[in-house]
Amino acid sequence: MTVTATSVDQPDRVQPSAAPSAFRGRLLRLIPAAASALCGVLLYISFPPRTLWWLALPAFAGFGWVLRGRGWKSALGLGYLFGLGFLLPLLVWTGVEVGPGPWLALVAIEAIFIALVGVGIAAVSRLPAWPLWAAAVWIAGEAVRARVPFRGFPWGKIAFGQADGVFLPLAAVGGTPVLGFAVALCGFGLYEAGRLIAERRRTRAVRRGAALAALMSVAVPVVGAVAARSLVSDKPEDGTRTVAVIQGNVPRSGLEFSAQRRAVLDYHVRETLKLAADIKAGRTPKPDYVLWPENSSDVDPFSNPDAAAVINEAAQAVGVPISVGAVVERDGKLLNEQILWDPVKGATQTYDKRQIQPFGEYLPLRGLVGAINKNWTGMVRQDFSRGSEPGVFDIDGAKVGLATCYEAAFDWDVRDTVTHGAEMISVPSNNATFDRSEMTYQQLAMSRIRAVEHSRTVTVPVTSGVSAIIMPDGKITKKTGMFVPAYLVQKVPLRTSKTPATELGILPEIALVLVAAGGVGWAIGSGVRRRRAGGA
Repeated sequence: MTVTATSVDQPDRVQPSAAPSAFRGRLLRLIPAAASALCGVLLYISFPPRTLWWLALPAFAGFGWVLRGRGWKSALGLGYLFGLGFLLPLLVWTGVEVGPGPWLALVAIEAIFIALVGVGIAAVSRLPAWPLWAAAVWIAGEAVRARVPFRGFPWGKIAFGQADGVFLPLAAVGGTPVLGFAVALCGFGLYEAGRLIAERRRTRAVRRGAALAALMSVAVPVVGAVAARSLVSDKPEDGTRTVAVIQGNVPRSGLEFSAQRRAVLDYHVRETLKLAADIKAGRTPKPDYVLWPENSSDVDPFSNPDAAAVINEAAQAVGVPISVGAVVERDGKLLNEQILWDPVKGATQTYDKRQIQPFGEYLPLRGLVGAINKNWTGMVRQDFSRGSEPGVFDIDGAKVGLATCYEAAFDWDVRDTVTHGAEMISVPSNNATFDRSEMTYQQLAMSRIRAVEHSRTVTVPVTSGVSAIIMPDGKITKKTGMFVPAYLVQKVPLRTSKTPATELGILPEIALVLVAAGGVGWAIGSGVRRRRAGGA
C-alpha cells in the first residue's frame, strides 16, 4: 500500500501572504469613505470666516469621484460621511452654550439629507452630461433642507460660502439656487474633465459628446458669472440716506445675557447718546435714521415705562427715528419685534419676526425634549409667536426692509421685503448666545449674498458683533469688532430696480428641482431596462 504524505504545515505557509493582502483590501475599501469625509471638511474650509471659496470646487470634484457608479447603499453611506465632514465643524457653534447634544443631533439629522443627495448623484452619474444632473440633485437637496423639518434649516447652502468668489454675481441671476448650482456644476465638471483626460491617456479615445459636456460644465458657470457682473451695481436710484448702525455690546456672552436685559438696553442707549454727542461736536454726520439690533431691548417698552423713557431719550438725543429690536408681549403672544421709534411720536411702526428659530425661540416636541433634558425646556419657557406680514419701514420716504437674524438664511423672507418696496435691507441680529464662534461670520456672508441677490444695501446691526454696512455689490465698507460697543455711520444708496433673481423668485429653484427629478427618473428607468436586458 502506498501512503501519500500530506503536509499539515501548508496553511501556515499560505497565511503570511494572505493576511497582508486582506489588510490591503480593507484599506482600499476605506479610501472612498475617508475621501468622502475629507471632501466634506474641504467644503467646510471654503466657508467664512476664511476666504478660500475656491476649495468648494475640489470638494465637489472629490465627492463626484467617490460617488460615480456606486450602488445606492454605498452612496448613502458615502453621502452621510460627506455630510458629517461638512456639517460637524460648520455647525459647532450650535453647541457653544448648550453642550454637544443639540449640535450632534442637528448634524446627524441634516447629514441624512446629504446622504440621500449622495444616492441621487450616484444614480445620475451613469447618465450623459452627468455633472449637470448631479449639481441639480445637490440643489434639490438644499431646497428640501430649507423647508423640513420644523420649517427648514438652510444653513450650509453652498451659495453662503461664495461671498468672496468669482461666482457671486450669479446671485443676481437666480439667487442662492443658481449660485450654488454653478459651484457644484463646476466642481463635478472638473472631476469629469480629469477623468476623461486620464481615460484618453489609457485608451487613446474619448467620446466627443462627453468631452464637450465636461468642458461646458466648467466653462458655462465661469462665463455666466463674468456676464452677470453687469447686473451688480451700487449706484443710487432713489437718492441716498445716511444710516447709523449701533452695536451696544452685552455684559457677557452666552445664554445668560438675556437675564441682564436692562443692562443690554442701557448699553445701546449709551452708544446712541455717544453718537448724538459726536454729531453735536461735528465729529460724525447726522444720520437719517438709526438701526439697533435684535434683542437690544428685551424689556418690553410697551409695558415698561422706564424702558420706553430711555429709548425715547436716545431718539430725542440723536433727533431721528430708531429701529429698536424688542421682545414684547401682546394679546398673550410673545413676539420678537422691530419697533420704529420716532423722537416725537414714539412707536409708529412694528414688524414681527416670521421665521422663528426652532429650539431657540420655540421648542418643537417639547414633551420629548423635556424627557431627554429638562434644562433645555427651561431655556425656552415660552414659545414665540410668528409674525404674518413682511417688514418694510417707511422712514421719511426711505423704505427699509427687515429680515431679523435667522430670517436672512431663508430666500423668501428676504425677497418679499424687496417685492414690497424695500430700497435697502436691514438684518438686525443677536449673536451673543454663540460667543466668539464662526456663526457671526457665516451670517454676515449670507447678508453679502442677499445684497447682490437683490441689489440692495444691507446693514447688519448686531448686539455684540460683527456689525457691518454692505453695499449692493456685496462689499463690506464698514464693520465693527466682536464684543465691543461701537457705531457705524455711512451714506448708502437706495435702489428701486429689481434683479432677475428678485423677479423670478422661486422659479429657478423649481426648475433645478425638476431637472434633478428628471435625471433621477431617467437613471432609474435606465437601470430597470439594463436589469431586464441582463435577465433576458
